[in-house]
Amino acid sequence: MAKQKSMLSEFGWDQRYDVSGIDDVLTPALVVYPDLIAANIERTLELLDGDVDRWRVHIKTAKLGRTLLMLIGRGIRNFKCATTLELLVACQNGAADVVFAYPAMGANARRAQEIARQFPSVRISALAENEEQVRQWRGSRVGIFLDINPGMNRTGIEQSQSDQVVSLARAIAHDGLEFRGLHYYDGQYGGLGDGEGANERTQAVHRGYNRLLEIVGELERSGINVPEVITSGTPTFPLSLGYEGFRCGNFVHRGSPGTVVYCDATSLAQLPKEYGYRPAALVVARVVSRPHRGIITCDAGHKAVSADAGVPTCVAVGHPELTPLSPSEEHLPLAVREGTSGPQVGDALYLLPRHICPTVNNFDCALLVRDGKVESMESVSARGHEAPLLHAVERAPSLPR
Repeated sequence: MAKQKSMLSEFGWDQRYDVSGIDDVLTPALVVYPDLIAANIERTLELLDGDVDRWRVHIKTAKLGRTLLMLIGRGIRNFKCATTLELLVACQNGAADVVFAYPAMGANARRAQEIARQFPSVRISALAENEEQVRQWRGSRVGIFLDINPGMNRTGIEQSQSDQVVSLARAIAHDGLEFRGLHYYDGQYGGLGDGEGANERTQAVHRGYNRLLEIVGELERSGINVPEVITSGTPTFPLSLGYEGFRCGNFVHRGSPGTVVYCDATSLAQLPKEYGYRPAALVVARVVSRPHRGIITCDAGHKAVSADAGVPTCVAVGHPELTPLSPSEEHLPLAVREGTSGPQVGDALYLLPRHICPTVNNFDCALLVRDGKVESMESVSARGHEAPLLHAVERAPSLPR
């Protein structure tokens, strides 16, 4: 976490984060900044040489229909998601091509098929790693990506099992479905590191990409066309940009960083500083107690700022003297550096989470702030999950949230 804090101190407090009338805001509150979102989108497209078709945005980060509209307004049409609700919201807001990038089974797969029927103009795909998962999509217009395990050991076919990949690609065609490519999320590689560590990580990631291209070669030699290869969340996005094999293949390569839209403390530590990303979503909290000398407490426990990335859960922007401690549900104590007074009870704090995706998911609404003023209050429309009974959502698939 030391690196996150040092990077934040380098860019310092930005007056654009100020929310006028903060005394009237119920805290904790999620605040997003459309101008900074737009700048992060533009920066990503610059890194992709201006080609909007090379970015398949993972909307588990964005979650707001308003943010999706900003992405779509910039010409981005390709997305991926992890829940049926995210799939629905993407389709409702104008996405043209969405990959349901989760090994859906049973009722979840049937719900995805229902959404595909509801939005026939949207190209929808799903992941599979075995024949049972392939078979459940028979008779639907949903296409199939085969999920490859890059060594993260979360989902997918192990990279060494290229014969299994070829066999499943053939099974997809046999079942009357469309094989749309390979999905490869190398999320086990964290920050880029420095010096030797960065070089070793780059080599490890590129070795994985080499093995991935070997699978592509096996498929092509078997007479199976690979239309698309999806890789690279935020941590390995920079490493995919410099991998020549993705530029000269017979397939479309799309990276899928999602965190870059809002950014968080981890992203700022992982991505090269020269990329110029800035946080576009913060949690506003309020100091509610000074329970002990050298400690203050604010109202942003792990029900507000996600603790899944560990402790500290966040950075108090503009307050290098504060170090967040272990949170409880509603409370976040922060250590105050000796020799400093720190904020007083009642003062507002602007917190940058270490992991913005699940933090956004903690809130029903977000405040959109431009030029210091609250422009609107927006529903976090892809938050959580749909109603758990399949027949309930099929009867009312477009219920407002």
